[in-house]
Amino acid sequence: MRTIKLLLTTLTLGILTSSCYTEVIIEEEYIEDPIINNNAVLQSYDLWYVDINETTGNGEVPFLQRAFTVSFIGKTIYANNNLVGIGKTGNGFGMDVGDFNTLNESLQINHDVDGYWKLEIFVVDNNTIELYDANSRTSYFLEGFQRNNFDYDMIFYDNLHYLLQEYEVWEKIATSEEGAVNDFDSENYLQFYNDANKSIFNSSVDPSGMHFNDILWDYRGEYSLFDVYNDETLKTLTLDYEFMDNDYFELYVINDSTIELYHSSSGTVYKFRGKGFITYLKSGKSQVDKKRTKTELGTMKVARKRKI
Repeated sequence: MRTIKLLLTTLTLGILTSSCYTEVIIEEEYIEDPIINNNAVLQSYDLWYVDINETTGNGEVPFLQRAFTVSFIGKTIYANNNLVGIGKTGNGFGMDVGDFNTLNESLQINHDVDGYWKLEIFVVDNNTIELYDANSRTSYFLEGFQRNNFDYDMIFYDNLHYLLQEYEVWEKIATSEEGAVNDFDSENYLQFYNDANKSIFNSSVDPSGMHFNDILWDYRGEYSLFDVYNDETLKTLTLDYEFMDNDYFELYVINDSTIELYHSSSGTVYKFRGKGFITYLKSGKSQVDKKRTKTELGTMKVARKRKI
């Protein structure tokens, strides 16, 4: 009986031992990623809005940094670098700024000003793409729109601080009869620009009708724009004068060349028109100076005082 048990034990161990060396081959199914036609992706929308606040990385791609929208039509790349005229310039596409080609997962661009760039394309979702510059490790996120459903009001109000800087000066063209007399009544010109990452304004009491190159600036200071809580179409503007008090306004966009400033403390409405339009990409000054940056306006909890 013991001999039989020993034999059975030996046979069992042999089976277990041999099973440890048994090679089992399971054929795995190979799943190939679908091939994306990047050229078709780029041309699937009329306009790609460059959401500059979503940019990641410490570098920059200059022509994307200055563009509000880009479009890829045929082999030509178009850009709206100005808020003024957006929706009308180039039938809404903007200016012709260069040529492009797609190869595998890359976008190759020969820009008229910024030269050759090779970017990688990634599809984020059904209307968002990422353009990645490997050299600077910087990503831009673009949201696709058709021209007939693009919210031009949105782009104005989200980027209003750039609109103020697209003219050499803003000239006062009207003052309401309503409102108390105040110091701002005498100021007929405003100028907005960036200086060392500060938002600067100049103000002048020179008479109306002057050429902007001949204006003498009487006041200077920093200006601030604010969003208004629960009111997406209202912005406020504060002019912080050097050595003087502040002026506070509700700011309204009439069109891309006319704004109204409501001086809430006096109840006066001032209308200003832009003079000396700066076409970005066509002047040496604008190519260097005009760069969009991440901007998050402060938010005020105030009630609209002007009666519309």
